[in-house]
Amino acid sequence: MKQVVQNYKSGELAVLDVPAPGCKPGGVLVRTAYSLISTGTELMKVSEAGMSMLGKARSRPDQVAKVMQSVATNGVPATYRKVMGKLDSYTPLGYSLCGVVEQVGAGIDDVKVGDLVACAGNEHALHAELNWVPKNLYARVPDDLAPRHAAFGTVGSIAMQGVRRGEPQLGEVALVIGLGLIGQLVVQLLAASGVRVVGADPDPMRCELAERLGAAACGDPASAAVEAAVTELTGGHGVDQVYLAASGGSNQPVELAARLSRDRGRVVDIGKCRLDLPWNAYYEKELDVRFSRSYGPGRYDPEYELEGRDYPIGYVRWTERRNLACFLDLLARGRVDVEPLVSHIADFDDAVETYQRLKDGDLKAVAVLFRYSEPAGEGKAEAPAVAVPAVRRSGGVPTPARYALARSAGAPVRLAFVGAGNYATSMLLPHLAQRDGVELSTVVTTTALSATNAQRKFGFAQATTDLDAVLGDPSIDAVFVVTRHSSHAELTRKALLAGKTVFVEKPLALTEDELAGVLAAVEESGNDRLQVGFNRRFAPLLREARGRFGARTGPASLRYLVNAGRLQHGSWYLRQGTEGSRFAGEGGHFIDTASWLLEADPVSVYAAATSGNEDLQVVLRYPDGSTATLSYVTTGPAGFPKETLDLIADDKVLKLDDFVRASVYGRKRWVSSRLPKARDKGQSAELAAFIKAVRTGGPMPVPLESLVATTAATLAVQAGLAAGAPVTLARAR
Repeated sequence: MKQVVQNYKSGELAVLDVPAPGCKPGGVLVRTAYSLISTGTELMKVSEAGMSMLGKARSRPDQVAKVMQSVATNGVPATYRKVMGKLDSYTPLGYSLCGVVEQVGAGIDDVKVGDLVACAGNEHALHAELNWVPKNLYARVPDDLAPRHAAFGTVGSIAMQGVRRGEPQLGEVALVIGLGLIGQLVVQLLAASGVRVVGADPDPMRCELAERLGAAACGDPASAAVEAAVTELTGGHGVDQVYLAASGGSNQPVELAARLSRDRGRVVDIGKCRLDLPWNAYYEKELDVRFSRSYGPGRYDPEYELEGRDYPIGYVRWTERRNLACFLDLLARGRVDVEPLVSHIADFDDAVETYQRLKDGDLKAVAVLFRYSEPAGEGKAEAPAVAVPAVRRSGGVPTPARYALARSAGAPVRLAFVGAGNYATSMLLPHLAQRDGVELSTVVTTTALSATNAQRKFGFAQATTDLDAVLGDPSIDAVFVVTRHSSHAELTRKALLAGKTVFVEKPLALTEDELAGVLAAVEESGNDRLQVGFNRRFAPLLREARGRFGARTGPASLRYLVNAGRLQHGSWYLRQGTEGSRFAGEGGHFIDTASWLLEADPVSVYAAATSGNEDLQVVLRYPDGSTATLSYVTTGPAGFPKETLDLIADDKVLKLDDFVRASVYGRKRWVSSRLPKARDKGQSAELAAFIKAVRTGGPMPVPLESLVATTAATLAVQAGLAAGAPVTLARAR
């Protein structure tokens, strides 16, 4: 299918051929009829992409702060790879469309194939021929409402949420500053609510349009006309509400709002304009400043948007989806008219030219629509046919051929990646893309564009959203599972049953049942070719330090401090309901490192936590009496090293300082040179060992028993917290 994309680094706009999205449970696959260009939000993004790197930094100081924090934690090279990988990627455009339901996912019963729906979301209602849209981000279009009008649903919801935040009352007077697309819709919604409206915009054509659509008077904010109209309509008291629908760097809208508001009036910010509030003006009138967040309640809540969990109507009357349905109803009943706002309708194939004309000012428009056409005979998207590998059967149980027999001697190791997020593209794929004897065969993602980006950057032969095609491809030797945590166990299980060698990024599993499912797949298939991404045991600095420390004769005491830091609001790591606790997600890294240093697997786990479970203390006991104390804290300072470790035994101490410097104290003292460039946490060496095992058919880098023991110990931390007592590990060696 085709999709409009932009490269944020170069500013390039393109219409790309990308894999069609699959239809996942909890949503529908929609073939787009019309999609709407947001001439405010989207053009701002397009303009930012055309800036120099310094200009981009100045426009997004919040992102600069994140980069500096990443440098302190991960070093310059790793941060550079991560940032440039994000910048030099195609990103989608669009968030408001109307289309026809082409396929219905499991759990959906409110629409059927062939229904016309309006869709919302900057990840789901894109300028693309096909989109997968979750349940709470679409609404059925009323009968007789034109599809091109229904495509305004999302921006209409944004305007509606802004009006709701202003709490207008019959007979009040409102001022709308900025008469672009959102401002024009706000004017109409206020007029439909019985509110008299004054509009302010320097463009006389927009002022005239707003007056035709219901405004009592409009004018240039720099002239006396707006103030005169407000005085006449309010008897000199000032307006009851002001809606800031303008954008740009001027502070004039905020100052005008203060001057023309009545005492204790309401100021609602809908657009993205400068907000240097004049303190005296806002204080003296005790103005109520409010923000309107996008389409309504549910926005930025993944449980609502992605998992389909609605808010009870008795507690939240107007959600994203209810606003969308309400706006469509107003359109269908003629209470809001969007036809006069349509300045231009362009064919989807002309998207790049249309954006360029808008950016250059050649096309003056309030609203622009893309019109999609379906080629004759084109129907439901189907996955390409693939060959299914033959399997030998023993007692009715499929048994995959061992890798050493399945590969041709001297053939490259052919890899498939399931997932292409930040970690995969910054920490794994750069080490594999240029490695001799490795062929990146296929990348699979749930979103079409992320697969296309990975294919473009790293040279994958194919990009797809069809996992079954990869698992059924007999030419693929190994599968990397680098998706979100909740899917690791199931994807690993499927890949093992398909006879693939599997590299799964940590964690292997989030529950004991998931771990049991993976082991059942090993038992059923006879395929134990599995590696979990516990990379720290492969770190060159730590391996050298262990060699310098030498063999030990007595039990050891190990202390490991992990200064994990706080997560940013909205991070998917915080979705404990679906993605498990943060420690369950990454704690295996540190337990595996301790077990490797102590050359055994733990026999018991005791865990304690501060109030709120923010900071954890985990004590691991080993068969020879050794102990490892892991302090996993989120409340430490950002400037302190992330990982520090001390191993004490036999009158010797091994000390690791954040993978930058290591030392050993004993009869002789050894101190490593400080690494000049980066913290090498072992990813490259880990991948080299994995590829060697796949190529030769030799033992996996880490025994399966150790992977299972580390995972079980990680899961036992949560059980120990709940029980308040040590947990004995049944699988310990």
